[in-house]
Amino acid sequence: MSSKLQVSATFKIPEGKLEEFKQQATECMNLAKKKDTGTLRYDWFISSDQTECEVREEYESSEALFQHMMNLGQILTKLFNEFPIDRLAVYGDPSPQLLKATKGFDAKLYSFFQGL
Repeated sequence: MSSKLQVSATFKIPEGKLEEFKQQATECMNLAKKKDTGTLRYDWFISSDQTECEVREEYESSEALFQHMMNLGQILTKLFNEFPIDRLAVYGDPSPQLLKATKGFDAKLYSFFQGL
């Protein structure tokens, strides 16, 4: 069984706030590239009507996801405050420490069943 984790987070983008959202997203990406060591995927997708953004993430482990959260701490806090997460899903088996750290996000958890 793999210790990798996948995350899907969907943000709502209020009208008139797209450029501000993109600037903050770019800051997140730059910090992740610079500081993260266990991030395998960190992709941002904006809907065709530009009202939502879905972030698809994959990490080597719960520890790598926790490291990502710590590395991006201030910018993530700002992003979450200005653009609250509409939906959050975690795929895999997160550690108890990670579950505790993400408790306030109302994440839907999915345990691995089967795959290729």
